[in-house]
Amino acid sequence: MAAEFRALLLTDLVAVPIGGVLSAIKDVGGEIVAENDVLVITQGDSLVGMGLVTGGKLPIGSASVEVIVSVSKALDFFSEQLLEEIGRLLKPGGKILVQTSLPSNENIDKEKLTLERKLLYAGFLDVQATETKAFVPLESTKSLTIKCKKASWTVGSSFSIKKFTKTVPRIQLDDESDLIDEDSLLTEEDLKKPQLPVVGDCEVGSTRKACKNCTCGRAEAEEKAVKLDLTADQINNPKSACGSCGLGDAFRCSGCPYKGFPPFKLGEKVSLPGNLLAADI
Repeated sequence: MAAEFRALLLTDLVAVPIGGVLSAIKDVGGEIVAENDVLVITQGDSLVGMGLVTGGKLPIGSASVEVIVSVSKALDFFSEQLLEEIGRLLKPGGKILVQTSLPSNENIDKEKLTLERKLLYAGFLDVQATETKAFVPLESTKSLTIKCKKASWTVGSSFSIKKFTKTVPRIQLDDESDLIDEDSLLTEEDLKKPQLPVVGDCEVGSTRKACKNCTCGRAEAEEKAVKLDLTADQINNPKSACGSCGLGDAFRCSGCPYKGFPPFKLGEKVSLPGNLLAADI
């Protein structure tokens, strides 16, 4: 049967002062843990070779540890397999504190990003560096400490989502409120149906022919044009090949279609007098 402990100290060193570990557990927000509640595993880099890990797992129950502190003298100690095992051991919402030693002349920012990326890829949350003294100070080294936590949910867990219902606010009106009827604002003139102007046949089409009940005088003009053997275009827009048609009969040739018409200006409508076709006698 797997043993149960509230905290776990995992290191690749030979020994780590337990007092500093207990203080670190308190600093990361964990509850006060007694010394006999901490399982200490040293020389963790040789666990597999010594046969202490069965099936790639530590002899500890899953989701049974509240806090895990891992101290290493090398960054490579925090492998993907080890971080996966740490995630298995931690309870939902459990805390983890990892510390590694770096050469004093090495860029700590680069190594910090590497370790933070490993923890994030392993599924831990709230990954951030913290100022913690080295548990085991080594000569010509500096320590890097990062804390994080496991998610509060477990794989396969489910929860219901509350559906948000949007409600429209109700407006209460008193009977004594002064309301105005919209229809009362309209006058009799506003209620009358507007009379649209009637468009006659005289205005329709490019030929502009007179309508049946023409009252604008277009029918009379067309009748005169027919009698004079002229088209409507010859009357409305007169043109002359010789240039003398508009000067009068004295300047017109014998075959001029405008013979007998009063003088006019070329391009302007020919004005037909009312007595043009009336008999002289």
